[in-house]
Parts: sequence; structure tokens; C-alpha cells
Amino acid sequence: MVRTEEDFSGRWMLVFFGFSNCPDVCPTTLSEVAAVMDGLGDNAARVQPIFITIDPERDTPMALAEFVPLFDANIIGLTGTPEQIAATSETFPIFFERIEEATAPDGYTMGHTSHLFLFDPEAGFADSWPYGTSAEEILADLEERI
Repeated sequence: MVRTEEDFSGRWMLVFFGFSNCPDVCPTTLSEVAAVMDGLGDNAARVQPIFITIDPERDTPMALAEFVPLFDANIIGLTGTPEQIAATSETFPIFFERIEEATAPDGYTMGHTSHLFLFDPEAGFADSWPYGTSAEEILADLEERI
């Protein structure tokens, strides 16, 4: 099933691009997103967190179904063909690349932009936070907006 911004119309979207074999940035950011969602309480229903893989070769729907719920059941994990991922990434200010690394799973890792993006209920870009921004800071900013 192909998802588009229309699927989340009327809701704020927290969007993060990453991959499930990521050793630190992705699990840390998804943990922050889960903490933000917990902190929103009743307002959590107004926000949809979305994780989009940049590694569709390894991040199959089954792999994401196992990985994403480790952080929060409400985060939606999205994958697709390499072409779909490339096309989606072009609509965001991100970069990613495959990096050959003999010690990594399957012999490679991924370099990528580590910002968490916020889109408003009309799917317009609202803000982004760099890696390392605390859940408390993101939550405070989000609560002012919604």
C-alpha cells in the first residue's frame, strides 16, 4: 500500500529518515519521538510519527514491523523500492548514501541526514530539529503549535 501525505491529513507529522541497522542515531531519535508522543498525552492523537527507511534493501516491511514497534506502537514505518525511497527523499532536505563497511551487517552501513522533521496538518513544512535535540525541547515546541 502506498502512503501519501493525504493519509495523514489533519494531523501533525513527525518524520524521520533512517534505517533499522543504524547503531546509534536512529534508535536514539526514535526513542526521543516515543518520549515526545508519551509526553503529549491526550494531544498524541493529533500527531503521527513516521519512520521512512533509507535502506529498502534490508528494511523490508517485515523488518520494519519488528523494528519500529520496539520504540512506540504508533510510529508508522515506511519502506518501498529504491526508486520510491529516492523519489520521496527528493521532497525533503535530506541526503543519504550507502557506505561499504566490512564490519557492518551485510557489509555496508548508511550515512544520512539525522534531522527530525515536523509537518503541519496541511502537510506543510513547519520545523526540524537536529540530532541530539532533547525530547523535552521537541515536546515544548510541539505543544506550543498544536
